[in-house]
Amino acid sequence: MTADKPSPLVPKLRFPEFVDGPPWECPPLKKLAKRITQRNTHGADLRALTNSAERGVVDQREYFNKDIATNTDNYYIVEPGDYVYNPRVSSAAPVGPISKNKVGTGVMSPLYMVFRFRSDANDFFAHYFRSSRWHGYLRRVSNSGARHDRMAITNDDLMRMLIPTPSSREQEKIADCLGSLDDLIAAEGRKLEALRQHKQGLMQQLFPQPGETAPRLRFPEFQDAPEWDVRELGPKTTKVGSGITPTGGDKNYKQTGRPFVRSQNVGWGCLLLDDIAFIDEETHRSFRSTEIEVPDVLLNITGASIGRSAVADARIAGGNVNQHVCILRVKPKELNPTFLNQYLISQNGQKQIDSFQAGGNRQGLNFAQIRTFSIPLPPLLSEQQRIATCLGSLDDLIAAEGRKLEALRQHKQGLMQQLFPSLEKE
Repeated sequence: MTADKPSPLVPKLRFPEFVDGPPWECPPLKKLAKRITQRNTHGADLRALTNSAERGVVDQREYFNKDIATNTDNYYIVEPGDYVYNPRVSSAAPVGPISKNKVGTGVMSPLYMVFRFRSDANDFFAHYFRSSRWHGYLRRVSNSGARHDRMAITNDDLMRMLIPTPSSREQEKIADCLGSLDDLIAAEGRKLEALRQHKQGLMQQLFPQPGETAPRLRFPEFQDAPEWDVRELGPKTTKVGSGITPTGGDKNYKQTGRPFVRSQNVGWGCLLLDDIAFIDEETHRSFRSTEIEVPDVLLNITGASIGRSAVADARIAGGNVNQHVCILRVKPKELNPTFLNQYLISQNGQKQIDSFQAGGNRQGLNFAQIRTFSIPLPPLLSEQQRIATCLGSLDDLIAAEGRKLEALRQHKQGLMQQLFPSLEKE
C-alpha cells in the first residue's frame, strides 16, 4: 500500500487563461519574505502607525484622534509596502489583522511583527491576508495561555506559515480583480458617507438653532406659519421608562418568543436586529410595564451607545426592553414620534444629551433628565410630519446604500474564498 498523494493545490475559481496552468506552490512565508527589525534607536521624528482590523495600517493620531504613543524610541521602522501583523483579536479580525502599509514611512509598536516580501509587484498578498484562508494555521500554533484579546504567536511560527502562491501573472490577475472591487467598495462608502453628511446638514437647517425661533429652511407650505416654540419633553409623553434584564441574564434568552431589545439593537435612527434576543411568555408577563408599542421611541440611556435612538416597528411590537433602553411614548396629537427621534439624533439633540453627562463622559441618563429635554416644536403637527417624512426618506436611502455596500463586501469575501485555495480540509 502507498500513501495517498496530496491533491494539487488549485483554487475553486480560476480565470480561464489559468485553468490548465500548473498548480499553486505553497512555500512558507520565510521563503517569500523577511522580517523587518530595524528600530527607531535614534529617536527619528517619524509618525506612529497602527494596524486596525477595519482600515489596515493608518496614522495612529488620525485613527484615535489623539496621540497614543508618547515615546516611539525603539519602535520598528516601517516602510511603504511592508506588512504588519497585529496580534490583537476582534470580531472583525478573529486572529488579528495582517495589513500592507500604504500610508508611508512610520514607526510601529514592537508588539507588532513587520515583514517585507522579496518580490511584491502587486497587492496579491495583501488581498490574501484579508481572506480567512490563513486563520486556521494561526489558531493551531497559538499559545492557549495568551491574553483573551491577543493571539500568542512566535515570530518563527508566523514565518513558517504556508502561503499559497501562483505564478506572477496569476497573482496580478487576482490582485487586479479584487482591487477593482475595492475601488467600487470605496466609492460606495464615500457615497454612503456623503448621504449621512447631507442628512446631518439638512437637520441643522430643518431644526431651529439654539436661541432661534424658526428653522433656517422651511417647506413652502409652512413659510407663513407661526414661529416654533421650545417645550419640555415630559408633558408631551405618556411614558418614560426602561426595563430590566431577566434574572440569569443571557441564560434566559430564547431562539424565539417575545423580542427583547438591548442597547446594541438601537442604532442611529434605525433598529439593528441581527442579534435580537427573545424571552418566553412567562418572563414577558413579569415585564408588562416595559412592553413595546408601535411607534415608541427607544433611547439608549447608558454606556458607550448612549444617545442612540430609533422608532419601534412591527418587528419588535409586543416585545420588551432592558434597563439600558428607555421607552418614550408620546402623545400623538402633540408630538410626532419620528420627528422626536430625528431631533434626538441631530447635533443639537446630542449636545443636549451630552449636557447631562458629568464631565462629558456619557455615563447615563435618568428619567427626570429625559423629561426635561427641550424639544423645539412647530405649532402645526403637519409640519412635524413633513420634516419626519423628509428625513425618514433620507434614512431609507441611507439604509439601502448601506445594504448595497455590505452586499459588495460580502461578495468580495465570498470571491476571495473561491480565488484562494484552502490548506484546510473542507
